[in-house]
Amino acid sequence: MATLSSNGHYEWAKQVKAFDETKAGVKGLVDAGVVKLPKLFVHRPETLNHPSPPCNDTVQFELPTIDFTGLESGGGGARRREIVNEIRKASEEWGFFRIVNHEVPLRVMDAMLDGIRRFHEQPQEAKMHLYSSDSRRSVRFNSNVSLGDFDPACWRDLLTCVFRDDTLDPEAIPLVCR
Repeated sequence: MATLSSNGHYEWAKQVKAFDETKAGVKGLVDAGVVKLPKLFVHRPETLNHPSPPCNDTVQFELPTIDFTGLESGGGGARRREIVNEIRKASEEWGFFRIVNHEVPLRVMDAMLDGIRRFHEQPQEAKMHLYSSDSRRSVRFNSNVSLGDFDPACWRDLLTCVFRDDTLDPEAIPLVCR
């Protein structure tokens, strides 16, 4: 439900504050049975890009792929710079990319996805103490990162774990993610 001021204008900041104070995130809205998208998640028509053209099976594109081969062999400097430049270019032009030959075992990736799923499926009360947008916290759960005034919120929840110097305090990690 949109919050309106006495003059009939949408009170964006008040709605964002109320949403963040629940410390429940987007999943909390879903779990509560929300049936209408709250206004803070809705893009204003004037900010939307032109609609995409109808689907055309002849349109071809290639997802940017970053190959980490050679990074581990100690060739370090030049190969590392090349990979960093490929990541920069893909990020600027596409906003995402695929990484291959990274040597992260499939079992590790599956375990990470399972841990994230278990975290988000916990009851709201178990996650609330981690809800924060404070970037100084090494472990935090939040939604709507970097909202500017009247920008639509992102319909997503995030669990962020920051590793500095390849270490993380195990006590800071939610038990369900270990």
